[in-house]
Amino acid sequence: MAHQAIIAGASGLIGGVLLDILLQHPDYEDVLILVRKELSLQHKKLKQLVIDFEKLEDNAGSLTGDALFCCLGSTQKKTPDLTVYRKVDHDYPLRLAEIALKNKVGQYHLVSALGANPSASNFYLKMKGETEADVKKLGLHSLHIYQPSFLTGDRKEKRRGERFFIGLMKIINPLLLGGLKKYRSIPAATIANAMYKESLTNEAGIFIHPSDKIKLLA
Repeated sequence: MAHQAIIAGASGLIGGVLLDILLQHPDYEDVLILVRKELSLQHKKLKQLVIDFEKLEDNAGSLTGDALFCCLGSTQKKTPDLTVYRKVDHDYPLRLAEIALKNKVGQYHLVSALGANPSASNFYLKMKGETEADVKKLGLHSLHIYQPSFLTGDRKEKRRGERFFIGLMKIINPLLLGGLKKYRSIPAATIANAMYKESLTNEAGIFIHPSDKIKLLA
């Protein structure tokens, strides 16, 4: 049976790859993306909904389907105002999850981060941990949380120092063995492929996928 998907964050690194996957595979017949401005991409299965994420409830009636993939995320450099940063990485994903629950969307897939913990002293990891905890409380039918480590892939915007760290991780990755494997860098395509495959299982419950386990799913 063909599925209907909703993607928030389709212009980002993981969301962009996920969008390509869902458009290519016959398992999905409709893909709705939530965007601040329309993408130039066109496809017979693709629908674009230009929205103000501050007013998600205004478009709640359109957010129906089998799976909602939340790939939203920013960086402190792009969003130095921590209040705005928290809206993107916590408030919007939580509101989307609430809408998914209300609209009986079967699955909610959330991209988080390795080390996410509501008790962390690091702002980023604490925020991600609080997002996970708040979404878990909702009682969604099927919740998948992906916790990737350092991401690699072809970003639209170039980040200073990222090329250096990608090269460094290529050297370090083979040295991270056993329990340290989860800290190896991970391609965005691997995460997106794992999300796609898990969306076809439709198992009920809460599933946490740390970086090393994501690689096994893909």
